[in-house]
Amino acid sequence: MKVLYIDATVRKNSRTAELGELVLEKLGGTVDRIKLCEYDFPKTKAEYLEKRDKACASGDFSDNMFNHARLFADTDVIVIAAPYWDMSFPATLKQFFEEITVAGLTFECRPDGSFRGLCKVNKLYYVTTAGGTIFSDEYGFGYVRTLAQNFYGIGECVMFKAEGLDIWGADIDSIMSDAKDRICKYLGEGT
Repeated sequence: MKVLYIDATVRKNSRTAELGELVLEKLGGTVDRIKLCEYDFPKTKAEYLEKRDKACASGDFSDNMFNHARLFADTDVIVIAAPYWDMSFPATLKQFFEEITVAGLTFECRPDGSFRGLCKVNKLYYVTTAGGTIFSDEYGFGYVRTLAQNFYGIGECVMFKAEGLDIWGADIDSIMSDAKDRICKYLGEGT
């Protein structure tokens, strides 16, 4: 099984990364890792879009600008580790999705205006932690789930979260332990 780990964490000793690593451990398989804060995303300028559009029109995705999209489309399972920031996730994750949402490679447009996913991915796991309360899943996980299901054709999207970690008096160890237990129960102790 091929797993793609998209790491949108930034901080050393990230609690989100700690949970993400547990998911990877439980899944097993071969893991490709992308650490988003270490990647310099290209600027979306007119020249970049022209080059990209020309490649999409010709179906030639050999350029390095499509490396992440090719990797994403050709994996079995996606794991995303993204802390809950500003009611969503770090901006680099949005940049990543803009880079990999490629017509003809990760999705196609149908004549009726709908989309069909071209990825072989069958599951996506989204891992997040929050210092406070996650007010709504729709701006972080909901956005990712909508892209995954409607553009990439990924049917199953699961979120694991730990929240309230920085609230005064929070039992951080207990909150993290509960999140780890949920991951282990869902993915199986021996998975």
